Amino acid sequence: MKAYKFITKISGNGTIQIPYSPSLFNKEVEIIIVPKLTKRNKELKATEFVKKWAGFLKNTDIDNSRYDYLTEKYK
Repeated sequence: MKAYKFITKISGNGTIQIPYSPSLFNKEVEIIIVPKLTKRNKELKATEFVKKWAGFLKNTDIDNSRYDYLTEKYK
């Protein structure tokens, strides 16, 4: 089954327009509406990224965590 993805806008009166697609005429279709998030589209500058993630694993002993994980996995 072929899937189609269209970016469109719901009008003020609630109608949706999709591109002309004769291959879908007289066929039953399933429509899923996923609201577009504007936050995802925002690009993060390098300085903002560093500010957000700096110190994320600060003072964390990853060697012990890794050792514990591997000993549990291979018991």
